[in-house]
Amino acid sequence: MDTTASVLVALVAALHAYILVLEMFLWQKRPGRDLSGFDAELARATAPLAANQGLYNGFLAAGLVWGLIAEDPTGFQVRVFFLVCVLVAGLYGGATASRRILVAQALPGALALAAVLLAR
Repeated sequence: MDTTASVLVALVAALHAYILVLEMFLWQKRPGRDLSGFDAELARATAPLAANQGLYNGFLAAGLVWGLIAEDPTGFQVRVFFLVCVLVAGLYGGATASRRILVAQALPGALALAAVLLAR
């Protein structure tokens, strides 16, 4: 179960690193505009907001990587903290922005969190 939990945490970290790239660097290009559904003008106008969101996703990814490499009990505590952050952000985003966020962010975070807790 430890391996499964670590793989799921790493996948969630990779997902948030990918979101960082989309929101910070590709927001006005096709991949970012496909994600947001914005036309070029709206993507340009919202690029600073998207970059800020991307930075936060980078912090989530960094925290999850820290949790993977830190020795327990710190590693366990850090993984739980950042996965709860991912889950809360996903639930909030799903409720306020797009239901797709529930599947894209909250579900992977919840699965990884459950695996981390079960592996304990």
